[in-house]
Amino acid sequence: MTSLRLTIQDGKFSDGHGRQVILRGINVAGEAKYPSNPDQPSHVSDNFFDGDTVSFVGRPFPKAEAPLHFSRLKRCGYNTIRYVFTWEAIEAAGPGIYDEAWIDETIEVLRAAKDYGFYVFMDPHQDVWSRFSGGSGAPMWTLYAAGLNPQTFAATQAAIVHNTYPDPSSFPKMIWSTNYYRLAAATMFTMFFAGRDFAPKCILDGMNIQDYLQGHFLRACAHLAKRIHDAGDIENDVVFGWESLNEPNKGMVSYEDISVIPKEQALKKGTCPTIWQTMLTGSGRAVEVETWDMGGLGPYKVGRTLVDPQGEIAWLPDGYDESRYGYKRDPGWKLGECVWAQHGVWDPSTDTLLRKNYFGKHPTTGDTIDYEYFTNHYFMDFFRKYRDMIRSHHKDAIMLLQGPTMELPPLIKGTADGDDPLLAYAPHWYDGITLMTKKWNRSWNVDVIGVLRGRYWHPALAIKLGETAIRNCFRDQHAAMRQEGLDRMGDHPCVMTEFGIPYDMDDKYAYKTGDYTSQSAAMDANHFGVEAAGLEGYTLWLYMAKNDHEKGDQWNGEDLSVFSVDDKLLPQCPRPRSPGVDDAGSVAGRPSALRKELDDDDSVTPANLRRSITNPSISSEATTRQPELMVAPGYRAAEAYVRPAPITTAGVITSYGFDLRQCLFTLTVRAPRTADPDWPTVVFLPEYHFPKDGCLVEVSSGKWEISSDEEETVLVQRLRWWHGDGEQTLKVSGVVRKHNIGEGGEDVGYYEQCNQGAFGNCSTM
Repeated sequence: MTSLRLTIQDGKFSDGHGRQVILRGINVAGEAKYPSNPDQPSHVSDNFFDGDTVSFVGRPFPKAEAPLHFSRLKRCGYNTIRYVFTWEAIEAAGPGIYDEAWIDETIEVLRAAKDYGFYVFMDPHQDVWSRFSGGSGAPMWTLYAAGLNPQTFAATQAAIVHNTYPDPSSFPKMIWSTNYYRLAAATMFTMFFAGRDFAPKCILDGMNIQDYLQGHFLRACAHLAKRIHDAGDIENDVVFGWESLNEPNKGMVSYEDISVIPKEQALKKGTCPTIWQTMLTGSGRAVEVETWDMGGLGPYKVGRTLVDPQGEIAWLPDGYDESRYGYKRDPGWKLGECVWAQHGVWDPSTDTLLRKNYFGKHPTTGDTIDYEYFTNHYFMDFFRKYRDMIRSHHKDAIMLLQGPTMELPPLIKGTADGDDPLLAYAPHWYDGITLMTKKWNRSWNVDVIGVLRGRYWHPALAIKLGETAIRNCFRDQHAAMRQEGLDRMGDHPCVMTEFGIPYDMDDKYAYKTGDYTSQSAAMDANHFGVEAAGLEGYTLWLYMAKNDHEKGDQWNGEDLSVFSVDDKLLPQCPRPRSPGVDDAGSVAGRPSALRKELDDDDSVTPANLRRSITNPSISSEATTRQPELMVAPGYRAAEAYVRPAPITTAGVITSYGFDLRQCLFTLTVRAPRTADPDWPTVVFLPEYHFPKDGCLVEVSSGKWEISSDEEETVLVQRLRWWHGDGEQTLKVSGVVRKHNIGEGGEDVGYYEQCNQGAFGNCSTM
């Protein structure tokens, strides 16, 4: 046995008693993407470019609120948190200037997570490089260091930024992700991963821009790791690992021809310039570019649009005073001129493209560079430095390797990198059809991984018809990605660290009616995919403390949070509780005031007061919120994500899953003869689906019990199972009931079955 709370044995996560651990987790929290002072979600433009003076103290939420949020998540059965933070939160004020106050508060929030028994791994998050290029992640000064001027990105379309969009309320759905193919993010990622090869003239403080940017990022993360280590009671006890940079992008590296839209650009929406065209508009030229939209069958061209910057350029002007950052730019790197023109890619005197394949061949070796080359060379060079910097402070850290999104993982099996015993594979996957169209289509979907891997001679053959085929397709894609990790990285656990669904489907129909049927079906299909694929863990995207029906996740128009201030929380039990528990959910004899999830009740408390006065007729303040979006709060499809799951198993899991329609949980384990009887298999069994007096348990051997365990005053229902060796099976049948009843609706399906005596008693053996 190991003294570590969580480690890896034989390609599985394992606790200190040798039991397999499934990481059932969620991303916490979306507020980490934008600062707290000023409070600046992506639709707010005030003082946006004062990026040196922002503070993230209180992100992802204030430490005083941590018990509230962690108790909610504990009740949902989560045991793992992917802790979202940004480079900007650490180093916003300038190179080498760390926000120790934010780190202090982060340590306190992590201590609160420890109180609730969570496993935590740290996620240095980014989207399209930075808030100032349309996403989140890097500090503003990194763009200035690269010679870019974020204040002219809007005019040049070097990035489409919600904060500077003329009408933030009409910001196109998911268009932010097209920024990866525009000048700002494409330049930053090229410099970050491959600046030495493709931008050799870009020298700051005597070092190439690649080393300058990577060095600051690595030292910032290492500083946070050191502070966590020095805290003395967090490392390993709660923070078990570190994920590499979220969704790394290759920038322009591997482009065969920058004058055409690359074949891997599956997302085409709005204006879609080629990299060559975005270089031109970035230098003030007016260019006619293709315009695309996204339909049910994917992107389609709708015409052409003239992008005219009217002389503004995306580069800092010659003579710009950047002394506030303290770095010294090499005289050979000229401001006021496109850096790629300075490297001979094009001639600004004639606007002629000179080297269309500049990024497609290695400048020294002449090797053809493709995505796999980028992953195995540029990305892995970065990952090794990141791993070593983190482990210089957290020596037992499990490193979760996340390569380029939806691409093959690096080929390191059998190498020193692949033989790392504390390595996990951390891919991402989304149902792109649902995410982009914001509709759940039960009729058909597409095997995206199969298409990307060339498994179909024609894309039409990748279409899957019918809901059963769609669900199986999700399972098969996750399983294929897991197998790719085994084949290319070695025998390491696979954790799907992002997947999720949009809640604002069908023009926010659920917010007007309380009917979350589509969201429930989509969420259930997504969970079926990760459960049936044999993954060693997953973290759902997303928990957001301030999501609401009008602005969603407060970031780029997304709305994927499982929690919203405008919806109701799933009750722990759908009918009156067992004797000894009062209506407020408190155990008899224990004051309800001790419970940390107080605002989950119907009583008005300081924590839920704001929600209680959102109706304009009784609010003390004027409001511009749309009342039709708040008239029928629902349970936000919670029945599909508050689901049973194995927590620890005395053996290796062969399969497990939850059939929501039949309310049936099944688990098969392969148990060794040496299993310790003092440490049984443990399953989270949500009361909502499995009230003690409303479920039936069947086991192949051994004994079991169901109990409600108190953790920091949160009651969590678990089933413990002491079973024999060999292959063993568990089956738990719960309450089949109707879901997504709107405000004031009656759950007829549930009560009809109860009145008919359909369920026996399983509270005792």
